[in-house]
Amino acid sequence: MVREMQQADSQNVLEIYRMGLETRNATFETQVPSWQEWDTKHLPHSRFVFEENGKVTGWAALTPFSAREVYAGVAEVSIYVASGLRGKKIGSNLMEQVIISSELNGIWTLVSSVFPENEATLRLHAKFGFRIIGKRERIARLDGKWRDTILLERRSSVIFNENNS
Repeated sequence: MVREMQQADSQNVLEIYRMGLETRNATFETQVPSWQEWDTKHLPHSRFVFEENGKVTGWAALTPFSAREVYAGVAEVSIYVASGLRGKKIGSNLMEQVIISSELNGIWTLVSSVFPENEATLRLHAKFGFRIIGKRERIARLDGKWRDTILLERRSSVIFNENNS
């Protein structure tokens, strides 16, 4: 089941993040941050974990796209699922909830930057209406190798319909 993330989930969240780092297809980051660093980086709303049989097996959270006020309704989505449990709809359940919550909290655009090799994540985003808006070629190095990223975005039909603009 999906539930709101709690402070007590911090160790599990960081452990699942570590598993993502190890794939070398989830992020350019190579070190697991402290909980304080992680907590400060992510928005205080729209943080969820997937829990099964009392064990946290995935998480979702949003980071601000920019510190500029004009982009207050734009956030980057992160979803991580524990090794060995991918492909079991955990990511889909988390994505569904984070989209609902983001809209309730005034987020009108969700963005994501995904390695082209991470086909499962690209499929997950497509399933929830994200569209490819570009590709950054050789944007940064990971383990000394230049990597590309695919840029995706999802516009909220709820917020745009509410504002009729």
